[in-house]
Amino acid sequence: MIKGRTKQNINATENNLKSPSSNIYSNIIIILLIVIISYLSYSLYARIEAQSNRSIVVQKKSAPHTIQIEVLNGCGFPGIGDKFTDFLRLHNFDVVQIGNYISYDIEKSIVIDRTGDFLNALKVADSLGIDHKYVIKQLNNNYFLDFSLIVGKDYNSLNPYK
Repeated sequence: MIKGRTKQNINATENNLKSPSSNIYSNIIIILLIVIISYLSYSLYARIEAQSNRSIVVQKKSAPHTIQIEVLNGCGFPGIGDKFTDFLRLHNFDVVQIGNYISYDIEKSIVIDRTGDFLNALKVADSLGIDHKYVIKQLNNNYFLDFSLIVGKDYNSLNPYK
């Protein structure tokens, strides 16, 4: 039995001698794998972060929607459309058409919403000094503009003439 124990002790000693060198290699491989996984994880995170920042920059660079308006003379006084067009363009609105309304007996100026963007219609009315009760909605897909302004006989009380 003493010999068996010594053989076991010798085998255990040999295993202990092999174990540290194989443990060192295993530890080195594990550390390398951890470093590689960490690098790949950081690279993936950096790419995702850069992509989200790029989309934010693209959103900031995109131009805001320009409000397109047609100005129609509904009071019959000459030059009214030009005066309102100059005023609107000065206030960053895009006047795409100027003309006469079907009649010249409009008492109060009206803003007609053609696209369903009522907040911008109110913005147009506010810039001109038109009361909100004269902002109406008439959606029409055949129009390639956002709003129609019909200038009524109250033109001299509105902001372009103040």
